[in-house]
Amino acid sequence: MPDIEKTRKYVKMVAEQRGWILTSEEEMLEGLIEGLAINLERYGWRYCPCRLVNEEDLEKDKDIICPCAYAEPDIEEYGHCYCSLYCSKDYIEQGGEIRKIPERRPTEDMS
Repeated sequence: MPDIEKTRKYVKMVAEQRGWILTSEEEMLEGLIEGLAINLERYGWRYCPCRLVNEEDLEKDKDIICPCAYAEPDIEEYGHCYCSLYCSKDYIEQGGEIRKIPERRPTEDMS
């Protein structure tokens, strides 16, 4: 059983340390926390629940451990991270409308 409360404390701590705010969309927040807790139980790390994890080579996915390597630039540019878990204070104060964020994560060459 995933430890949802431990993950809830973790995301709150991250937000406080970075000066971010958690999404005000309660249903979304709960789903993201649950996804992170499930990934922690399944893979041993809180991988972003909005991205696919390479189960064959978890080492390749270090960049998507929450908060992912792309969270800070996404929050700076768009006001929230890719999955909208973490938001800037200004973004929330201005109404916090969720926007689609282009994927910053490089894709592997499939050729």
